[in-house]
Amino acid sequence: MSDLMLDVDQAGELKAAFRRGSWTNAEIKSACEGDKLAKFRQVILGNAEIVTVKHIIDCDSHPFVPVRNWEVRESDQLASRVTGQLEWNAANVGLFLSDTQKSDRHEGNQLRKELESQRVLPANVLDHLLKHPHLISEEYKGKHVFFWGTIYRDSGGYLYVCCLDWSGDRWYWDYYWLGSCFYGHSPAAVLAS
Repeated sequence: MSDLMLDVDQAGELKAAFRRGSWTNAEIKSACEGDKLAKFRQVILGNAEIVTVKHIIDCDSHPFVPVRNWEVRESDQLASRVTGQLEWNAANVGLFLSDTQKSDRHEGNQLRKELESQRVLPANVLDHLLKHPHLISEEYKGKHVFFWGTIYRDSGGYLYVCCLDWSGDRWYWDYYWLGSCFYGHSPAAVLAS
């Protein structure tokens, strides 16, 4: 155990450093728990490194099915959807609006046809973002961001697509019937070229 005595100047330096780093009180409290700061000290001493966590999303796994009796049929899916392993990087994701959406609204089944040329992200990405909301871009607030890479079918044959939405204090999923209209605040999440 160290016999460290923190004087007023050192406490002020720490406070200034935390502010520069945009730390919250909750983050400072968390850093002080357990041996986190002891591990960070090893980085300063050159005995350890900080490695950024890679968020790998399996776009081929079965996504969350939000409603009982819904299913995901291969025949309903867009061929242009992203498949395989995707390393999440918000800089590589775009929000696509059709020209019709930009000026008015676009019926979902027609929009789906237009999205056949886009690398649309599947609902697996939506699931991952909801588990890791710190990865979600602030740009998404105020929008219904749709994940057209997964189309759901209900027992009556109606098709739906899920979206990411902001309630004012948390992120949540929602869904729209493809017979609905999709407006300018309803972009599709696509892999940017």
